[in-house]
Amino acid sequence: MNAPYRIQGATGEWEVVIGLEVHAQVTSRTKLFSGASTEFGAEPNTQVSLVDAAMPGMLPVPNVECLRQAVRTGMALEARINPWSRFDRKNYFYADLPQGYQISQLYHPIVGEGEVEILTDEKDEGSAKRIGIERIHLEQDAGKLMHDQHPSMSYVDLNRSGVALMEIVSKPDMRSPEEAGAYIRKLRSILRYVGSCDGNMEQGSMRADVNVSVRRPGAQFGTRTETKNVNSVRFIMAAIEHEANRQVDVIEGGGTIVQETRLWDPDRAETRSLRSKEEAHDYRYFPDPDLLPVELSDDFLAECRASLPELPDAKRRRYETVLGLTPYNAAVLTADVTTARWFEELLAALGDSHAQRASNWVTGDLFGALNRLGRTIEDSPVSPAQAAGLLRLTADGTLSGTLAKQVFELMLETGDDAEKIVEERGLRQTSDTGAIDKAIAEVLAANSDKVAEYRGGKDKLFGFFVGQVMKAMQGKANPAVVNELLKKALG
Repeated sequence: MNAPYRIQGATGEWEVVIGLEVHAQVTSRTKLFSGASTEFGAEPNTQVSLVDAAMPGMLPVPNVECLRQAVRTGMALEARINPWSRFDRKNYFYADLPQGYQISQLYHPIVGEGEVEILTDEKDEGSAKRIGIERIHLEQDAGKLMHDQHPSMSYVDLNRSGVALMEIVSKPDMRSPEEAGAYIRKLRSILRYVGSCDGNMEQGSMRADVNVSVRRPGAQFGTRTETKNVNSVRFIMAAIEHEANRQVDVIEGGGTIVQETRLWDPDRAETRSLRSKEEAHDYRYFPDPDLLPVELSDDFLAECRASLPELPDAKRRRYETVLGLTPYNAAVLTADVTTARWFEELLAALGDSHAQRASNWVTGDLFGALNRLGRTIEDSPVSPAQAAGLLRLTADGTLSGTLAKQVFELMLETGDDAEKIVEERGLRQTSDTGAIDKAIAEVLAANSDKVAEYRGGKDKLFGFFVGQVMKAMQGKANPAVVNELLKKALG
């Protein structure tokens, strides 16, 4: 287990207590209570129905797909599904909220308690920790204020008004920025596996409100602050670290922490006060009179459960126990659904018996190349079928490891299959003993002094001779044959 995260203050150690409220946009073509599109990137105010604009007499109608996705998410998080839930009105005035209230679920959410297992260290199974989920409720998003369109006025874009959000509220179980980062990554992974949210934090479809307090280790919880709408894992971790240290400085300086809402400023890498923290009664919550309670049938719940895919933890365990992958490779390959799908397409073409070698190649050669090119596995220049072709050529001895790397680079450049590159460029590995013996003789003749040293007991020179022969053969010689013939020649 990792050592506990502690902040060293002037008067001793402090512990940070963290809870996250994640807002995840539900994967749905239309909004929570209207038929307007949810497609990202449209011109301002082109995806707004009369319901979203709060025209008089317009009544909301629940989108069943959004209910379904929330239930499936709850099931994936091993949470309690509430067959009876209800929508409430959260009343407040803001320019991007045309109704003057937000439809949410305060008192009776659709999903109750669950949990997420995280690994703070991918290479250490002992770093596993379970983070509690308090609840998941559905709510509609607000619009967007645009302050940079005019020198003296702010514009309002209502395209996001009414978009369905799942608010996934954790328990205050995290104790370090690293745990919070691992939790967000794991939650994002599960949502993407389930297909209930695309997890695109850059586009705002997943963001977090970060609750932080500090205390002496083992003491009662301190007063917390809430930093709103943080939209990247890196910023979440940085906001926690800054806010925790700020609170320690305030307390040790004789001040008190005020329960408030704060903003994260990425340019200054600091949190700033926004407003005092409101309580539930400030919003005058009450049941929405335009919406009946949501009642989920047993058949609906059974269909939701049957639609769930193999989730990342189960897939990781299968990769380790059935395919024999190392814990690290299994964790890396299952962390993101697109990576897992790519790897499974590779195995479908190559066969499970090659799983260990294929996993090493994907986590090493392929990921290294993609990082170098600044690309993701989704837009990899080499497809799973092409990768299978390359790995087959190394397995059957057509290519040595060195030649395989050379062919892979050419595949990245040209998009051609490995077989085509090998034939056109004559890169096939040779086991021709006559050609290899000739190369060995030339290398030994050119390095007679080193031959004498080797025969005098300097065994480490053997690697030098192998390298020289492979160089003379332009990397095409079969290394096993080179080793065998060299030992005879030097013997």
